[in-house]
Amino acid sequence: MNVLILKNVSHEGPGTIEDFLKENGMPYSIVDLSMKGEVKNTSSFTHLVMMGGPMAVYEMDRYDFLKTGARLLEEFIKKEKGVLGVCLGAQMVAHVLGGRVYPGGEKEIGWYKVDVTDEGAEDSVFKSLLINGGKKAHVFQWHGDTFDLPQGAVRLASSPLYPNQAFRWGKNAYALQFHIEVTPEIIEDWFRDDPRREEMAGHSKEIYAGYSRRAFGFYKEFFK
Repeated sequence: MNVLILKNVSHEGPGTIEDFLKENGMPYSIVDLSMKGEVKNTSSFTHLVMMGGPMAVYEMDRYDFLKTGARLLEEFIKKEKGVLGVCLGAQMVAHVLGGRVYPGGEKEIGWYKVDVTDEGAEDSVFKSLLINGGKKAHVFQWHGDTFDLPQGAVRLASSPLYPNQAFRWGKNAYALQFHIEVTPEIIEDWFRDDPRREEMAGHSKEIYAGYSRRAFGFYKEFFK
C-alpha cells in the first residue's frame, strides 16, 4: 500500500484522507502540481487521489499542470490501480474517461443531502457514506462545474441540480463531485472572507462526528 495524493492548489489538501492514512500507518506522498511538483516514478504507488481546485478541466491550456494530472489519472486507471477523484479531481476522472466537463446551471456551496442510487447503496465502498435509515448521503459541496457520465460508468449518487454527484468506473476508480475530505477547520478557512463563515463552521462542527465516521468507512474500504 502506497498512496499518491495530487493537489491542484495549495489550500485544498487531503484533510481527513491524510488523517486516515496516518492513523492506519499507511505510507503516502503529497505532490502539489500547481507548485511544479513532479512524480518521477509511479511504480511504487497502489492508489492515486486527485484533490480539488478552483480551476476547470476546460482550462487546461491556462493551467498546464492539469495535463500532468490527467496523464497520471489515465495511467493509474489503465493499470487498474485505486483512483479517487474529489470535486475537480472527479471532473478530471470523467474527462480522461471521455466524459464532457462543462459549467453547471448554478453553484452548489455548503452542506447538501444527495440521493444515493441503488448501485451506490450496494457498492462495497460507497455505501459507507449512507445516512442510517435511508438512501441519502450528507456531503459538503463547493463547485460550479459538472460532467457527463462516462460510457461504462456506474452512477452512485445524484441531486436535482447535479445528476452526476458520484460514479464508479471499473472496480477501483471512484469520482466524487463533493468534498469527502473536509474538516470544520478546512471549511472555516475556505469561508474566511465570507459572511457565512460562523454559520457554516458551526453547522460543520455539529455534524462532523457522523460525517467523519462515514468518510473513514469509505476510506477503509477504498484503501484495502
